[in-house]
Amino acid sequence: MDQEKNLLSDSGKVGLYAIAALGLFTAARKIYRNITRYDFDNKVVIITGGARGLGLILARQLADKGANLVICSRDSEQLDQAEQELTASGAKILALAADVSVPQDAQRIVEATIGAFGKIDVLINNAGVMVVGPQDAMEINDYKEAMDVNLWGALYMIKAALPHLKQAEGRIANICSIGGKISVPHLLPYSVSKFAMVGLSEGLHAELKKDNVLVTTVIPNLMQTGSPRNVSVKGDHEAEYAWFKTMASSPLFSQKAEKSAGQIIEAIEHGENEIILTLSAKLVVALQGANPGLVSALSAAANNFMPKMTPDGFTTKSGYESESEVSQSDINYRTEVASVANNEI
Repeated sequence: MDQEKNLLSDSGKVGLYAIAALGLFTAARKIYRNITRYDFDNKVVIITGGARGLGLILARQLADKGANLVICSRDSEQLDQAEQELTASGAKILALAADVSVPQDAQRIVEATIGAFGKIDVLINNAGVMVVGPQDAMEINDYKEAMDVNLWGALYMIKAALPHLKQAEGRIANICSIGGKISVPHLLPYSVSKFAMVGLSEGLHAELKKDNVLVTTVIPNLMQTGSPRNVSVKGDHEAEYAWFKTMASSPLFSQKAEKSAGQIIEAIEHGENEIILTLSAKLVVALQGANPGLVSALSAAANNFMPKMTPDGFTTKSGYESESEVSQSDINYRTEVASVANNEI
């Protein structure tokens, strides 16, 4: 009996020691992370697609941290509005009308940044395009455009900026997608391009670490940025846009963009190789790793409930051209509010 008591006593002590050790490790790790946290003050940050949506929200939060910002966009009007807002906040800002899918434009962005600030510390590849609709409606050019912007645009920017990033022991963040881990029905060109972007980003992390350039692969789910109105839509335009906008508004399937931006910035500060932003995305990625056949079966089942192809489905419309009573219903108010707040209109 005494022996059993001693064993229980020893077991309790081991448990207490383990808890204490875990607590010390957690505290030490937190202290280390704070000491080694990347300081954005006076750093030069390029954000592609920085005039609206997530890119603009990232710019706002980085301006608060004292960063000097370079934003680019294909939309000159949105770019002017973003520049005025950021300048009014006191940020040093360079706004450039450019198309990152054009190699010469990517080079011009980098050259203009060096001309204005003399260095590049951080590159955030955020520019992207999306087309929503069934694969029956997708043509080769839809895949090409998605690849040109989402993959090649990021690569052009990385190649142009890399010599300067190596000098600065810089950071790269590639805004990929859960669609780059799981192929999502009715978003096939987007998923194809994001799968490629994830592969590029993960490979660069492995190869550039020796040059003291840290690459972070960002895996967001849908975010409440207000961006649905600017996606391209094919197939049954109203039905396709209605499901996509509703998903992007739902707190079950989307996340507040400000929170997402904060998580992304923190991941860059700590040089994390990958960050998956939402619990639902983490669960889906884990399930894909454990049982990819089940995920494929669930995707195929979900596709049976998606809108069908229509005779005019090959026509491309913007989201705001595809509104309906369903998409404009009160359940989507989060997207409406966010589109105004984040320069999507």
